Amino acid sequence: MENQKIARIAGIWYLVLAIGAGFSWMFITQVYIPGNAALTAENIIQSGWQYAGAIILSIIGQLAFVFLGLTLHRLLKQVNEFISRIMVTLVLVSIPIMFSAIIIEAGALVVLKRADYLSVFSIEQIQAVAMAFVNMHIMGVHITEIFWGLWLFPLAYLVYKSNFLPKAIAYLLALSGICYCIGSMSYLLNPVFFERTNIFLSIPEGIGEMAMLLWLLIKGVSPPKGI
Repeated sequence: MENQKIARIAGIWYLVLAIGAGFSWMFITQVYIPGNAALTAENIIQSGWQYAGAIILSIIGQLAFVFLGLTLHRLLKQVNEFISRIMVTLVLVSIPIMFSAIIIEAGALVVLKRADYLSVFSIEQIQAVAMAFVNMHIMGVHITEIFWGLWLFPLAYLVYKSNFLPKAIAYLLALSGICYCIGSMSYLLNPVFFERTNIFLSIPEGIGEMAMLLWLLIKGVSPPKGI
């Protein structure tokens, strides 16, 4: 069955995205010590290949996101092609923003590893520049997070309107989208509020996407009953 094959492929791309993006974000949050440039710089230097590996995984995750969007479009355009195109557009818009954030993340490593070329600056100044790169990377991720939320709304609509995916997943995807958007905007506008609410937002953020990922991988799609 063609739809079943497409659904499984989408599930694989979703899994690659989850591993790549999840590991890289988890790693950067462990390396980054808020308000402590010296310790953050030391963590980056000591992590060595792991920092570079996190960057590579992040790139792989973003490439998987592109293929995920295109594969889901192929699966769901039969439900509503216009909404499906909106979904893919939101995915594609997020990619260059995230790649910019990844380049900035790599900048911290470049500054610290090539410190011998910056002999006119003190160690403290070099560490401060590296810390600024990490801070800008985190800001870029949270800006991208807006689109990580927005693309889930057309996806939720398409899942809801389809007759081969559970409507319950549509509700969970919409909840995830709301939490992503709230998390992103609160970080940009009120970091204190973000710190207080992030623990409550992070769980529902992942529930919808994890449900979609697992359903596509394990169940695929139900036999169509006619669109």
